[in-house]
Parts: sequence; C-alpha cells; structure tokens
Amino acid sequence: MIVIDARGWEPPRPFEAVMEALCRLPPGERVRLILEREPFPLYRVLEHNGYAYYATACDDGRYEIDICEREGPAAE
Repeated sequence: MIVIDARGWEPPRPFEAVMEALCRLPPGERVRLILEREPFPLYRVLEHNGYAYYATACDDGRYEIDICEREGPAAE
C-alpha cells in the first residue's frame, strides 16, 4: 500500500500525488490518501479512469480514502 498523508497540503498537490502514485501502483495494490476534507472532485476523476475508492470519515476529522483499480465488467 502507498500511503499519502496530504494533511496540510494545498490543492492541487494531493491530486497530483495520488495520480502519480496510481501510475506506479502494482496490480492488486492500493493507495491510501489522508486529508482533512473529502476530495469530491477527485472521486469523479477516479471513476472516469477505472478506479474504485472507499472513503472513511474518522473521529478526529480526517478522511482516509483507499483507492484501487476497479475489478470486473464495470472496469472495462
């Protein structure tokens, strides 16, 4: 797993870091993005490019977003 702790980063740096990590992500692995806010614009880009994501709102105010390649017929 590639972990990107982007708390405190200004846009577009978190987006760029995620896209770079996804380019070098080995098959079957995932990226975890940690932010102080939910990255709604990123979700659209991920879906458009064949990635799945699962977002968790944590009690301390951070968001953890796990990103991986979408599997199955929906990925085609």
